[in-house]
Amino acid sequence: MAQTTLQNSGLNRSTIEQIVRRIVENQSMTTGGAAIGGERAYVPNLVVSISARHVHLTDADVETLFGPGRTLTPGKPLYQDGFYAAEETLMIVGPRKRMLPTVRILGPTRSFSQVELALTDAISLGIDAPVRHSGNIEGTPGCVLVGPNGVVELKQGVIRAARHVHMNTKDTEYYGVKNGDMMKLKVVSPQCSVVFEDLLVRADNSSKLEVHIDTDEGNACGLDLATKVELLKQNSGCGCKS
Repeated sequence: MAQTTLQNSGLNRSTIEQIVRRIVENQSMTTGGAAIGGERAYVPNLVVSISARHVHLTDADVETLFGPGRTLTPGKPLYQDGFYAAEETLMIVGPRKRMLPTVRILGPTRSFSQVELALTDAISLGIDAPVRHSGNIEGTPGCVLVGPNGVVELKQGVIRAARHVHMNTKDTEYYGVKNGDMMKLKVVSPQCSVVFEDLLVRADNSSKLEVHIDTDEGNACGLDLATKVELLKQNSGCGCKS
């Protein structure tokens, strides 16, 4: 009906196309994010994930624990592209033979082995694990890893992973931060709203926007019941102690 009215109005085809194009452009300005310079403004998709206890291994430690020539078997993909929860698990043994019997390994392999625990996990094992950012394992306690084919004794590498947020360059521009900055995470929950400080920004060109907190932190803020999560800039430095 609308098309017939335009054709019978005496307007030529070029004028009609201009009118239709203008209508479409106006619709794109009013749906979704606001358009800037003809392009829709970037709106980040914030994901908050609970990072349960897990282990990162070297290739050599994988072979010691699971057998010569063995490699990790990719299982469930993680949110960050290229990372996965492996099918393999192992046992972690702490002082006085305290143990966690089935701990997941995350892949791919790394240049050093590292164990990441929540506070309650560390207490259960009898290990005084410090809060550290991943990779900062110098002077940390060790443990014993037990697999179906062998045992690896780590002299260091057991940490409580400090909370952090992965970002790409669009996200850093949106929030006005850079790699190495600190942010806050506000979790609004009907039971116990919480603001977590000292989230380290880990930015590169390929990461997806994702906050990592551990199981204790996730339980403390009632993340499963959260109605809103929000990232905020933080001016002060990290208060985490090594």
